[in-house]
Amino acid sequence: MKKFAVIGATGYVGAAVVRELASRGHQVVAFARNIDKVQVAGNIQAVQADVLSADFAEQLQGFDGVVSAFNPGWTNPNIGAEFTQGANAIVSAAKTAKVPYLLIVGGAGSLYVGDGVQLIDTPDFPKEIYDGANAARHLLNDLQDRRDVNWAFISPPAMLGADAGYSEERTGEYRLGKDNLLMNGDLPAGISVADLAIAIADDVENYAHLHQRFTAAA
Repeated sequence: MKKFAVIGATGYVGAAVVRELASRGHQVVAFARNIDKVQVAGNIQAVQADVLSADFAEQLQGFDGVVSAFNPGWTNPNIGAEFTQGANAIVSAAKTAKVPYLLIVGGAGSLYVGDGVQLIDTPDFPKEIYDGANAARHLLNDLQDRRDVNWAFISPPAMLGADAGYSEERTGEYRLGKDNLLMNGDLPAGISVADLAIAIADDVENYAHLHQRFTAAA
């Protein structure tokens, strides 16, 4: 049994990760702005937290790993600036707290679809999520050469869960990729949020992608 923290624990991905880690018997500290929405279980501790607060680094001490599913919300008009500010604060806090493994959940936009072309730069990429996806891409670029933080970065596939027209079924199976968008034949691949949470839990248990970006799909 290990002790993990999940930042953004009430969000779509964060809540699924809390559920998965807790189901494996780990101690889970669920950081959220609104702790009323955190799943209730004996091995889940809900903690109110603001990633921009001066004491956030102290709150990140003593964990075997930290999953950051921080996201200001895709409909937030200031998502680009707020994602960057929050993500930078989380990385800085993880460095100060000497977190052994910080797994950041980013977006699919920075995955490559061809030679040097990222998904975010293709004509059909949704304009309404561009700012958030671009902020996540810049975060990944900033992390690539850093070795003062034990980071890893997961990009979900293009189709995540029912909202993207995929499924919510927990199959327990997934495949991994690295920097390229995973496909299902001629179409972008997908994954349920429950299966993405399995991939995230497997990764953070094993520190499997230290200083790397990876992706997962069904």
